[in-house]
Amino acid sequence: MAATNGQNGVAGLQISGGAAIVAPVSAFPNGVPGNALIVIPVNKPSDEMIALMEQGPAAVTMEQMWKLLGFNGPAVQVQDDQGRPIAIGLEDLLAGLDKHWVEQPDDLNRGRIYAQELLKHNRLLRAEQVLSKIVAKGGTGDDWLALGIAQLSQGSEDAKKLDKAEGTLKGAQNLMKENPYPSLHLAKLFQQKKEQDKELEFVDKAIAIDPGCIDAWAYLFQFLKQKDGEDVAVAELEKRAAGQATAAPYIAVQGYYANDEATRDKAVVYAEKALAKAPDDPLAILCLSALHGQKGDLDAVIKVLQPHEAKMSRDVRLANNYFEALFQSRQIDKVTKLLNALAGSPNKDVKQFAIERSRMVAQSLQQQAQQLAAAGGQQRKS
Repeated sequence: MAATNGQNGVAGLQISGGAAIVAPVSAFPNGVPGNALIVIPVNKPSDEMIALMEQGPAAVTMEQMWKLLGFNGPAVQVQDDQGRPIAIGLEDLLAGLDKHWVEQPDDLNRGRIYAQELLKHNRLLRAEQVLSKIVAKGGTGDDWLALGIAQLSQGSEDAKKLDKAEGTLKGAQNLMKENPYPSLHLAKLFQQKKEQDKELEFVDKAIAIDPGCIDAWAYLFQFLKQKDGEDVAVAELEKRAAGQATAAPYIAVQGYYANDEATRDKAVVYAEKALAKAPDDPLAILCLSALHGQKGDLDAVIKVLQPHEAKMSRDVRLANNYFEALFQSRQIDKVTKLLNALAGSPNKDVKQFAIERSRMVAQSLQQQAQQLAAAGGQQRKS
């Protein structure tokens, strides 16, 4: 089922015990289980790898592993000039992006792509340097925000960076008056400075800018919980939620309880309140369906999602949860009808999802037919 925090997830197999299975990735159409071990075939081992294997079993560091596999740094997936996915070493990727930008330093989009990768891989100082040049050349509010995040992320090691980040993030907020994230990052900045009054001030400002910002409500909940305890935090969010048209406060609270089986019933209560507050909110629908899915209550998942089939042509997360519940409960006729409807979606992610799942269903039915045929043959022989 899709994750309740708004990110996409998969319902992979639950593997336990001492046995091991070696299988291609294609054997796991719903996602590789999180506790799986990956076996990577090496077509042409290097001389260094051959010498290492001749010595018997050996332990290697992550850096040595990537080097033995022929990558300069950890492997990352990018697209070639024809849009096909390929793997490349991180150091080679960053060096290539750096060269690409240096060749045309006035092309700010090249710099933005480079800075995005630097931030993603925690190369904060270089990201700050690149973003500073972009901002100086007339960058947008998003560039200011990214620069402020790069500076803020270095604040634990360099207090001066916090002062720089404060000015940068305030500049970003001036440029993006309807975006709550500059204020939300300013709250994080004052958390590092241990100035609780200002921290709360900027969380409140983020919520005032966008009452539907779940991240802001989640931050407020954590702030109040650490300051005054969980009961006070829940009561305050309940109180504030009463005056809001959005389901965001309840979605934030359910997210706090969702990942622990012991508190999942509480999460369901708040997810139901979220859906009651905003019955057509896709994320509220997604959260409640995912929680029922985590509890293994497929009937409840179907009951929540069935009235919202029309939305699934636009939201692959809802489509995924509904498909999983129908397929796992072996309602193949409804699965087929759903996938046929989704195949005509104008949303490319939903369309691709329908194609992939249709293939999976066809393979599953074919395997079942083969197993039945084999079982029938065995019975005739006996």
